[in-house]
Amino acid sequence: MQSDTVLVTGACGQIGTELVLALRKIYNNVIASDLKDATGELQDGPFERLDVLHRPGLNDLVKKHKVTQIYHLAAILSATGEKNPEFAWRVNMKGLRNILDVSMENNLSKVFFPSTIAVFGPTTPKVNTPQYTVMEPNTIYGISKQAGERWADYYFQKKGLDIRSIRYPGLISYKTKAGGGTTDYAVDIYFEANEKKSYECFLKEDTALPMMYMPDAIRGTIALMEAPADKIRIRSAYNFSGMSFAPKDVAAEIVKHMPDFKITYKPDFRQSIAESWPQSIDDSYAQQDWGWKPDFDLAKMTTDMLANAR
Repeated sequence: MQSDTVLVTGACGQIGTELVLALRKIYNNVIASDLKDATGELQDGPFERLDVLHRPGLNDLVKKHKVTQIYHLAAILSATGEKNPEFAWRVNMKGLRNILDVSMENNLSKVFFPSTIAVFGPTTPKVNTPQYTVMEPNTIYGISKQAGERWADYYFQKKGLDIRSIRYPGLISYKTKAGGGTTDYAVDIYFEANEKKSYECFLKEDTALPMMYMPDAIRGTIALMEAPADKIRIRSAYNFSGMSFAPKDVAAEIVKHMPDFKITYKPDFRQSIAESWPQSIDDSYAQQDWGWKPDFDLAKMTTDMLANAR
């Protein structure tokens, strides 16, 4: 077990819940934090109520626990952010700045900041989207995360902060339900399949998007943070990919296990968000720099999700 003390913000969210448990297998001291109360397995270790917008409280917590690393996951996601843009901007931007400044003041060794494929936009090449390309996001989530990437690189270049980031695709997990994102259908469909043998999808059947199964996302995140600093060439955010598929592809895989499963389509406002995002991602820099490689494809993930999403 390693002796660093790790703070995870937004620990009750989709990524945070599983990341905390994985980190606790590596580090002696992992403090989970969120605005919400801890539930489930998060209660088995240290937990603190924390509002990342309250900088004095954040600073006090870091000093109290002698934190040496932060995984900053607290954020407002794409679909939720479009309903309240000003609040999403404040949480995503001011929260990050507080983390960066408190990290500098307390000489933290490393910081993780999650970015997203939402930093791309309608003018970005959609197939095999390269690491360096046009980025004109048209959601407040994407805009705030693109700005966050620039702040991350700035704090590395100007202040020497060891900050690392990846652009998450849509993430799929059975342990924590999705929390207001445009790719939520790829989680909900498995729960609905098990419960009702049917699903009404809010995206069109052929809307292909980059996706990743949560075990790969957790493993890749920790691999990035554990890599030697001299291997990390990109300090804004790495492209990060697992697989790409459309709703009809997921449905076809489910039918292999559940022949009577039915899917219908009723696109809503999230369709236009999805159409502005890439269909597939080139993550060759992540492969070269820190050895990234996913374990799960759609078939393997579907088998696991149907066995557990109940």
